[in-house]
Amino acid sequence: MRVIRWGMIGCGEVAEVKSGPGFEKANNSTLIAVMRRNSNLAKDYAVRHNVPKWYDDADELINDPEVDAVYIATPPVSHKEYTIRCAKAGKPVYVEKPMALSYNDCQLMIQECEKVNVPLYVAFYRRALPQFIKVKELIESGIIGDVRFVTVRHFEKPHQEEIEGKNLPWRVIPEISGGGKFLDMGCHTLDILDYILGPIKEAKGSIDNQAQLYKADDIVTGNFVFESGVQGIGVWCFSAFENYEMNEIIGSKGKIEFSTFSSEPVVLTTEEKITKFPIENPKHIQQPLIQTVVNELNGESKCPSSGKSAARTSWVIDQIVKNYYKK
Repeated sequence: MRVIRWGMIGCGEVAEVKSGPGFEKANNSTLIAVMRRNSNLAKDYAVRHNVPKWYDDADELINDPEVDAVYIATPPVSHKEYTIRCAKAGKPVYVEKPMALSYNDCQLMIQECEKVNVPLYVAFYRRALPQFIKVKELIESGIIGDVRFVTVRHFEKPHQEEIEGKNLPWRVIPEISGGGKFLDMGCHTLDILDYILGPIKEAKGSIDNQAQLYKADDIVTGNFVFESGVQGIGVWCFSAFENYEMNEIIGSKGKIEFSTFSSEPVVLTTEEKITKFPIENPKHIQQPLIQTVVNELNGESKCPSSGKSAARTSWVIDQIVKNYYKK
């Protein structure tokens, strides 16, 4: 069994705990090189995390003969470019979510990787977490009967830097992120619903910037229909008075409630009883998905989050926001 040697492009917040250490802790995996345009910051990350090499040039990392596969941990604006560079170098790619600025960019990434038979994975890591695997198992067991509809509610208070309008995070700068917080966070929920219930075939929505704190949208309402006939509605508001987030899957014999982002238990409700399933997330939350990538690269099993599955989520988002952002 070979050890997959990873190079990482981008050493920001997501790489500190969520993902970076997972490449070292996963079986048959190690992180041997990192890149950031600021060489001092690249070196700082490498020293603190015991990574042997650091670069300030992405091409040097991509073309390092000791790097077997590349993790792209940058904002979405550069995902397409770096993925194509990796494909041309023959290196498997694991790219952060959202996959790209638009569905069209996702398709280009997939095509370039397929041309040279390079695997493409996307960091929708909830597909490998026990909490969401449990929800999928409950649905497939038939305990709530035939699934009828889904509701998604995600509300947040504005952050202080957004209120002040200073040092805005890249997530609310459309030129960098492709949209706003709906794109950055809503994609997680839409992707996990794809994983649990199957692909969405129709979607539309309304979108606005009610609080005018930044250029991106701050409220989105969406309607969507799954290929199975299950219907869904969602509202995402990022200028509300409280923080609240919950999903419900309602069936003919019961319902399942679960959160995309918090550690609240999965709650199963039927006519007979209410059952709670408390499930703890791992410290390095991407590690289980990283393990599935490593396993697939070693020919052992399949990763549940591919470029094609992630592109479906980008398509849904594009349908919902297309009257606000021209992509």
